[in-house]
Amino acid sequence: MEYTTLGTTGMEVSRLCLGCMSFGSSDWREWVLEDEESKEIIERAIDLGINFFDTANMYSRGESERILGDALAEFDYQQEAVVATKVYHPMRDDDPNSGGLSRKTIEQELAASRERLGVDTIDLYQIHRWDDETPIETTMRALDDAVRRGHVRYVGASSMWAHQFADALHTSDQLALNQFVTMQNHYNLVYREEEREMLPLCAKEDIGVLPWSPLARGYLTRPHEDIDATTRGEAEEHMYNHPYREGGGREINERVAELAAEKGVTMAQISLAWLLHKDWVDAPIIGTTSVEHLEQAVEALDISLSASDMAYLEEPYEPVSVSGHT
Repeated sequence: MEYTTLGTTGMEVSRLCLGCMSFGSSDWREWVLEDEESKEIIERAIDLGINFFDTANMYSRGESERILGDALAEFDYQQEAVVATKVYHPMRDDDPNSGGLSRKTIEQELAASRERLGVDTIDLYQIHRWDDETPIETTMRALDDAVRRGHVRYVGASSMWAHQFADALHTSDQLALNQFVTMQNHYNLVYREEEREMLPLCAKEDIGVLPWSPLARGYLTRPHEDIDATTRGEAEEHMYNHPYREGGGREINERVAELAAEKGVTMAQISLAWLLHKDWVDAPIIGTTSVEHLEQAVEALDISLSASDMAYLEEPYEPVSVSGHT
């Protein structure tokens, strides 16, 4: 495993972050793994040197956090692990204050996340989306208080417009509050709109970048005509809400397959290697439902792509509509 410093935190994290959206309950989404299967993958991730885990309170309505917390305790890895979770999406249909980024929501949902994870302090607490109904000053003051109380070490953000992220950073700076230190955004070979504004802003401010959907929800793992052959491909309507097949996406998919065959590796490994070669990326967040795919993802760290390989993969890309936070 390779490690990197996460933004300005000083924390050393594995170059791959294990995303825990696929751990929890199949009642939430049918491709999600239950308790024992989830723990098997978490245990193998620890064996492979992964020390960075990302979840969210909304994943399986808290079950993902519980499973991750139980697994880290069971494998005696709580102290070594860097754990990230998120807040924003409603947790209870009958409680309007279980979602959003008000002080009430942040304080009560943070307490619930800490309990499920079995920790006093969460390493990285992220806002899952931007809240148009709550002033950013209110949100940043609540998050700053969480850091000062020792309930959170660092705060981060996820997909939003670059001008919103700049506003949040500026607000924190003006009020002498703890700033966002990471950006978890939508970024992969067939969705590169973040390169226009968000990623240059993150580079300028030394913000740690944690791309979600690095494999485009599976679109970059197999030839485009075979996507629907998987359980998730059949059921995952979110894949079709993103413009992966537009803007040269099909040709990029074909070039990934071609390069993978040439190098004797998988399409997923080529796609991850591309991200790992990007200087502004700290750690892609990989989600998996099998130990085999996890092991293959780690092997992607050993794949070297030349400048010509990178250019060949990128050349067909054309602008597409912004997706992931609109």
